Amino acid sequence: MRKITCCLFLSVCLLSIHMPVSACTGIAFSTQDGSRLQARTIEWGGYNLNSKLIVLPRGQKNISLTQGGKNGLAWANRYGAVGISVVDDGFIGEGVNEKGLAAGIFYFSGYGSLSPYNSKKAKKSVGDMDLVRWMLTNFSTVDEVIKGLKRIEIVPIYPPEEGQSAPTGHWRISDASGRSIVLEIENNGERHIYENTVGVLTNSPSFPWQVTNLNNYVHMLPGPVPAATFGHTELKAFGMGAGMTGLPGDITPPARFVRAFFYVQTAPQAADAQTGMLQAFHILNNFDLPIGVEFAPGEKTSGLPSATQWTTVTDMTHPAFYYRTMKNSQIRKIDLSKIDFSNVVYQALALDLQGENIQELAF
Repeated sequence: MRKITCCLFLSVCLLSIHMPVSACTGIAFSTQDGSRLQARTIEWGGYNLNSKLIVLPRGQKNISLTQGGKNGLAWANRYGAVGISVVDDGFIGEGVNEKGLAAGIFYFSGYGSLSPYNSKKAKKSVGDMDLVRWMLTNFSTVDEVIKGLKRIEIVPIYPPEEGQSAPTGHWRISDASGRSIVLEIENNGERHIYENTVGVLTNSPSFPWQVTNLNNYVHMLPGPVPAATFGHTELKAFGMGAGMTGLPGDITPPARFVRAFFYVQTAPQAADAQTGMLQAFHILNNFDLPIGVEFAPGEKTSGLPSATQWTTVTDMTHPAFYYRTMKNSQIRKIDLSKIDFSNVVYQALALDLQGENIQELAF
């Protein structure tokens, strides 16, 4: 069954040449009481990712999927975790474990390039779509993850098209201390680990380029712009926020990176984790993608209500996982401190148990 699902995922990725592609936007910040939060969206306009809420217990045994089948690295969960899957229940797109380690995969089109699968190294290989689950269930800190990565091969679970690299992602990994890194793998397996001090991640191109590109917007300022007189002409701003005139508003990864950076940096620091969580969802409202913007004129859309299929906020200090979906804007919370991961069973639950959950008020 896992192999069949893998082939389905391959078909979706290969179709991405002609269809809308993933457009994830991630942010991170701290609150006045020292809480560390990170949040993200996931976009895919062409196909329902069939995401589920996944509960991973301690002790659960795993074998990673590779191009050779379910024959990769074997391990048992050291830590329990909660996350949301993409396409296959085993492929965690974003999640957090009981120690506050959080991780997620972001599409890295045209730049991600992993080492080719080598059957002789299968027993130490982890498929790229299994990597988040492997990190969450094995480690408690970013430093532990970095050390652990040295012991494994990270391989694509599906072969590339002729002359192209297999589509893959790059990864955001953070812990309860607030440390956050970005893992990018390019040029057939060349690994790069970057400290993420800007608190933002989107998609292509590479993370260092995205950070350097922020220098193009050094003139941005929050708030109004005072009137100025040139000769006999007085110029006035049309309204509030004129200091951000020129902030890119399109949906490309570089534009979203810049916009997310300035929204996070200019937001007032929230008092605590609860208000920070709400603030994160409000900031990410700006990155919801209407379903039609990714399709060419005349092209048939997928019928989804939104290209943004789900949005999450993770509290790493008091491990908790919040989410909402394209069908239900109600925020739902999973408090990991209330889960006994030594006794809970593995679960794969529908994200929207009550459908669209629209409440009608009667007067």
